[in-house]
Amino acid sequence: MSGAIKWQWNFTKNCRVDIMDRKFMHEALKLAYEAAQAGEIPVGAVIVKDGEIIAEGKNMRETKQNALSHAEIEAINNACRKLGSWRLDECEIYVTLEPCPMCAGAIINSRIKTLIFGAYDQKSGSIDSVVNLCDYPYNHKVEVYGGICEDECLKVLQDFFKNLRN
Repeated sequence: MSGAIKWQWNFTKNCRVDIMDRKFMHEALKLAYEAAQAGEIPVGAVIVKDGEIIAEGKNMRETKQNALSHAEIEAINNACRKLGSWRLDECEIYVTLEPCPMCAGAIINSRIKTLIFGAYDQKSGSIDSVVNLCDYPYNHKVEVYGGICEDECLKVLQDFFKNLRN
């Protein structure tokens, strides 16, 4: 590896939103809807390399009865298997919800180049909302864009919890 990846924080709505960002976030949203249909908290993630989706994941904690089965972890595991490497340094991850501490750590440790997330998580978001784990001096810096397709990503979560309460 040739050195640290450029670190860029850009949490303004609609920054870096292009056709491909919308396309990949909508693919992650489809996975979030699938998770909701299975009774899971609706979070979806896709990993992209060279403009193609190479892996996906959705929240499966209830289905698998495993605390580690977050959408990001599922997607990272699938990408590592597909590429035959734990280093995902040429990849981007699109996730519908700001990652928690575990998932933020997995994104950093797998050397993912860019994180693009939808909704902010005021309760456990560990990229901006509660804490910023990417602010620490790790040997890898992730380029981060938040609030991409935020309204759609927030709606699937709100609808899920509204239905759960009724």
